[in-house]
Parts: sequence; structure tokens; C-alpha cells
Amino acid sequence: MIDPAAIKKLMRLASLVMCLAILSACASRQTLEQGSTMDPFEPVNRKIYRFNEVADKYVARPIAVGYQHITPAVLRTGITNFFDNITYPIDILNAALQGKFKQAGLDTSRLIINSTIGVFGFMDPATDVGLVKHNEDFGQTIDVWGVPEGPYLMVPFFGPRTARSGVGSLADAYVNPQFRVFSGSTRTQVYIFWLIHRRSMLIGIDKEVQRAFDRYAFVRDAYLQNRTYLLYDGNPPEERFDFEDEDEEFK
Repeated sequence: MIDPAAIKKLMRLASLVMCLAILSACASRQTLEQGSTMDPFEPVNRKIYRFNEVADKYVARPIAVGYQHITPAVLRTGITNFFDNITYPIDILNAALQGKFKQAGLDTSRLIINSTIGVFGFMDPATDVGLVKHNEDFGQTIDVWGVPEGPYLMVPFFGPRTARSGVGSLADAYVNPQFRVFSGSTRTQVYIFWLIHRRSMLIGIDKEVQRAFDRYAFVRDAYLQNRTYLLYDGNPPEERFDFEDEDEEFK
């Protein structure tokens, strides 16, 4: 359960977000004035990306491949369901903070069904009865509150973020039930296990990333497109291209 102290911490962090929003807005305006993209720290980000690639190649990926090899697919599916379910209160809380009260209510029903009939979430009977899974985080919440995206950042070990989604991840960690159900060394072990499991879920796209001409740009663009998809609840606006202006450039 989400205790009141955790919510108070979340609100204090929200105050920090508003301060960061002002800085992010200034950075965004400066970036636009300079005619560059939302990746003003690209030289540093690329170096961090190369570091992450090496760490992944020699540590994370080999462990994930071994884990995938010895763990049956049906068990991996159950583990994914379990972690999705145990952290689902984060989605419910953020849906409520965004004013999506009907969705929050349906998501609460989903949590109850999967936690009981679904045996602590290892199974997903809620989907079978029409209660679809949503994906809400505090980064999306503060987007609704008007906080700008801010610059793109590559974080050591943890990968791509934006200023807004990074702050959102920290806020979600405050209320993550996974860190409250487990304690001490068990919590650390469970978190490491989850990181390995999550990396194993991404093995299927490794070849696609490797085929990219610019792997850094591929990962960055894929991340930003996914964030846009989440921010618009799966219905992002169509991009409009002014082909007449482009034709003029080549005359």
C-alpha cells in the first residue's frame, strides 16, 4: 500500500519539479534559438552511451542471455505479470493525479483481480475480462501539469531519459510498492533480479539496434517517440510536413 508519508515526499518532490521546469523551459528556449534539437548535451550523452554499451556488452547482456536460456518462457511471462502488478499502484496514483478518475477506478479493479484470482499477479485474468493495462508515470503527470520536457539525457547504467521523465522516475521510486513489500538485502536482490529480467525482455531488439547506422540516434529517437506515444495515451498527433517549404529549399 501507498502510505501517507510517501505521498508527502512525492508532493515535496513536485515542488522541486516546478523549479526544474523553469530551468528546463529556459534550456528549451535557448535550444530553439540556436536551431538545434532537444539534445543540447549530445557530445556528453554519446560518451555516456558508449560507456553503457560496453557495460551492457560485457556484463548486463550476457547475464540476461543466460537467465533467458535457463528460465522457461511461461515462467518469464508470470514474472513480468507479477512485477507489473506489484508496481501497478504507481499507475493508479498517477492516473488520479492526471484527473483520470474513471481509469484509476478501473485500474484498481484490475489490481484487485490480479492480486487475488491471479495469484499475486503471476496470472492476468483482469485482461481476460476486459480490464486493459495502462501505463502512467509521474513524468506523464507533470506533463499534464504543464512541466516542459526539458533536454534529452543519457544516464549512466540506466539509459535514456529527458529532464521531465528523469524527475518522474525519481518520484515514482518514492511510492514504488516493490521497495516497501521487500526490505533490506531482500529488496536489493529483488531489484537486481528485476533489472536482469527486464534486460532479458529487450534481447529481441538488440539486432535491430546493431543494424542502425547511428545506434545512439536510433535509441534516442525510439525513446522520444515512445514517450510521445505514452503522453498521448497511444494516440499521438500526426506529424505535419510542409513539403512546399522543403521544395523551395532545393530550388
